[in-house]
Amino acid sequence: MTESSEKLKPIFLTPGHNAGDLLESPKWKVLREEPGLVEVDAHLPEHLLNPRKQLFGGFHGTYVDIISLFTARTLFNEQNQFKWSSTVNMRIDYFAPVMGPRFLLKGEVVNDGRATCLVATTFTDFDGNKLVYAITTLKKTQ
Repeated sequence: MTESSEKLKPIFLTPGHNAGDLLESPKWKVLREEPGLVEVDAHLPEHLLNPRKQLFGGFHGTYVDIISLFTARTLFNEQNQFKWSSTVNMRIDYFAPVMGPRFLLKGEVVNDGRATCLVATTFTDFDGNKLVYAITTLKKTQ
């Protein structure tokens, strides 16, 4: 792996990113990664549970933010690098509780504009039930 391709590794799969460490993202398994699409098998850490043993509502956005960023980064390569982004809008719809021990996350680029990128994130269980749907607008910066 070259030095420049090493820089393109997703930040959330390596220790050292506060949000990624909170979600224990280095333990996730990337099932599929292609331009504009990411599918991840994630686990549900016990410290993120509410008293009913479900993902506490406030942490959904952290998962969404990380998956959105990772998904947007799949559109870039060594010549066209994605340096940084800011989340300018996020909407989350909750359909059913996210229960552990594992669940699936899917990120998909809906629109890649000049200055922004719109990403959809879906949480599902292993029976195919849609649990959460989110849409995020990222502002691209160089």
